[in-house]
Amino acid sequence: MTTYIITGASDGIGAEMARQIARADGSAARLVLAARNLDKLEAVAAECRALGASALAVATNVSEEAQCRALIAQAVQAFGGIDVLVNNAGVSAHALFSDVKEQDLHWYQRLMTVNLWGSVWCTHAALPHLKAAHGRIVAVSSLAGLIGVPGRTAYSATKFAMTGFFEALRAELRSSGVSVTIAFPGVVATRIRHHGLNAKGETAGVSGLKEDDAMSVEECAGLIVRAMNKRQREVVMTGTARLGRFAKLIAPGLIDKVALSKLKDDARPQ
Repeated sequence: MTTYIITGASDGIGAEMARQIARADGSAARLVLAARNLDKLEAVAAECRALGASALAVATNVSEEAQCRALIAQAVQAFGGIDVLVNNAGVSAHALFSDVKEQDLHWYQRLMTVNLWGSVWCTHAALPHLKAAHGRIVAVSSLAGLIGVPGRTAYSATKFAMTGFFEALRAELRSSGVSVTIAFPGVVATRIRHHGLNAKGETAGVSGLKEDDAMSVEECAGLIVRAMNKRQREVVMTGTARLGRFAKLIAPGLIDKVALSKLKDDARPQ
């Protein structure tokens, strides 16, 4: 039996990871699904139960430390331990820095609380249990956590911070038997960017990125699950992204131009 905690599990990548794990592991999977929307969580949990897994839905706002710690405690109480923690919860944002007014800049801090501190608090609470199980940690970062994306200064900052934290933690845990896998999705066909924040810190309602070549949620989740099972250090989703990561070292100006080209025309700096 394997106990998984997945944050941000009510929709998108987190929900699809839960379904794929339930489908593959059946009755051996014990899933603890966390997000703010309990109704959506319960619907995903029901799908997982129909596939044979045990599933517990826990309403959780990862921007609150107490709720993160309560999530871990509830998982341990329900299933006796934790084998895998998937830090997937996050909020997107798209805004040119020069368009953010002084009175609105506080939402940068709010974004950091969700995208970084939510993962830090969950991981800190779960770590003793993961060490006892020689378990696995998954951090769902972003390609924007490897390459700074124009129009996404806040989001890139949070994801670079997340990447740095989990890279350092991996080294610290090297002799513990706990693996750390960092995932770097690019543009995935979810609604995360539409639900993200604009320059005023309000729900954007649109995406500032071109999404014609967006990866399917199913493919993205499958790549993460496979990397998690193999205890890989990281998974960069596409060949273009892997090339861009290293091209940044020798031709950074070119990568800046490529990054700008991914923005919709009305989202580019003038």
